Amino acid sequence: MATKTITIGIPTGLEARPVAVLVQVASQFESSIYVETEDKRVNAKSIMGMMTLGLTSGEQVTVSASGSDEEEALNQIEKYLSSDK
Repeated sequence: MATKTITIGIPTGLEARPVAVLVQVASQFESSIYVETEDKRVNAKSIMGMMTLGLTSGEQVTVSASGSDEEEALNQIEKYLSSDK
């Protein structure tokens, strides 16, 4: 299992559209991928789960991945979440 702490750079935070894109990015990988905040841990491939986190720009999350493509999954998720677009 690999983990990475990522700061949300998306200006609007993770509202509906950015969450949908994140789920698409995560779903490209075979690995199990989870996003954790201080008190919640949700599947990054679940739109409803990700929406419950209500993440805002500047917040930090820990992303963990476990599987054959875990490193690439973490790198792509970090690239998306830390972007300012």
